[in-house]
Amino acid sequence: MALEWEQTIVEARDPAALGRWWAQALGWVVVDDSPEEYEIRPAADRMPGLLFVRAAEPKRANPLHLDFRPDDQAAEVARLLEHGARRADIGQGEDATWVVLADPEDNEFCVLSSHPHQRSALSSPSGP
Repeated sequence: MALEWEQTIVEARDPAALGRWWAQALGWVVVDDSPEEYEIRPAADRMPGLLFVRAAEPKRANPLHLDFRPDDQAAEVARLLEHGARRADIGQGEDATWVVLADPEDNEFCVLSSHPHQRSALSSPSGP
C-alpha cells in the first residue's frame, strides 16, 4: 500500500485572498479558486499543494509553520516583505540563521539560510 501526500490544509479568514498571496509568494499555480476553498500547487499536476479553507473560528494559535530554503535568503526576505509579509518575533534571537516572517493573516513562516551545499562551499577554505 502506498501513501501520497496530497496537500496541507490552511485555515483562513479569507481563503481566496490568502491563497492568492501564497500563490504569488511561491510562484505556484491555482488549481481551485472556489470561494470556500482555494488550492495552489507547484504545477497543476504536482503535489503536495496548499488548500486554503474558511476557518470556523478565529485563529487561536499558529498550528502550522512552513520553512523555506531559498538560494538567496536576503533577496527572498526582501521580496516577501515587498509582497506584504512582515517580520515576526517568535523568540528566535539575534543569532538565528533564519528569518521569521508572517503572511497577511499572521501565519508565521521561516526563510532559512541558503542551501546546505552552498553553506559548506562558502565555509570551506577553498570556497569563495
